[in-house]
Amino acid sequence: MSALSLQRIGALALRYLYLLRSSWIRIVELAYWPTVQMILWGFITRYLAGHSDVIHQASGLLLSGVLLWDILFRSQLGLSVVFFEELHSRNLGQLFISPLQPLELILSLMLVSLARTLIGVGIAVLLAIPFYGFNLFQLGPPLASFFLNLILMGWAIGLMVSALVLRNGMGAESIAWAAIFAIAPLCGIYYPISTLPGWLQPLSWALPASHVFEGMRSVLLHHTFRADYLLYALLLNAGYLALGVSVFLGAIHGARERGSLLQSGE
Repeated sequence: MSALSLQRIGALALRYLYLLRSSWIRIVELAYWPTVQMILWGFITRYLAGHSDVIHQASGLLLSGVLLWDILFRSQLGLSVVFFEELHSRNLGQLFISPLQPLELILSLMLVSLARTLIGVGIAVLLAIPFYGFNLFQLGPPLASFFLNLILMGWAIGLMVSALVLRNGMGAESIAWAAIFAIAPLCGIYYPISTLPGWLQPLSWALPASHVFEGMRSVLLHHTFRADYLLYALLLNAGYLALGVSVFLGAIHGARERGSLLQSGE
């Protein structure tokens, strides 16, 4: 076995640094996760510090927020990751040689995403009962509306992320993980939208998830179901889902025009 070579070590490290320098996505990602975590927990701290009256209910609020957020996260990731498997295996071209229509692909991705979400989140919900004495089903019938809106929003984001990766290649795959967390501080998962700075609140209200989490807190803290939150979320989701489907279909059409379906794994 030859001696360790600092020259070889340095050369290989330099290669990886060149790879990092060549991709702005990788560079942004270095600061992205710490920044998002700092912003998110900063708002949580601000909310809890200014509302001592909800401290005794903090565990229920946080666990509800975590579990509902995971519905959004898993539905988006479930759709994107399954589609990425087709890209990795370069199977997309073979799929569209068959009579398969792009809309049929979208619907199948949604069904798989739904199954993955129900399995993943369902197990976590059930484990929270013996581990923490917390039952998410205490939200009652409103839970169904929260679930519907979050999974619709997840599908919309998943379709847009998938289209972006199809257009730009697998180098943009990390966007599937980053995109959903980019909006986390704006969704009011663990704190009311009023905790955000005034200039951010209109942007937050443009997200369906913000209405869902405000509705969740209304049920938990005030035992009131706000139908207006449900309506706003459904209207926003209709628009975002239509946009996601259109963008995805456009990306498929563009890939066909460029003849890049068979090279989609690169």
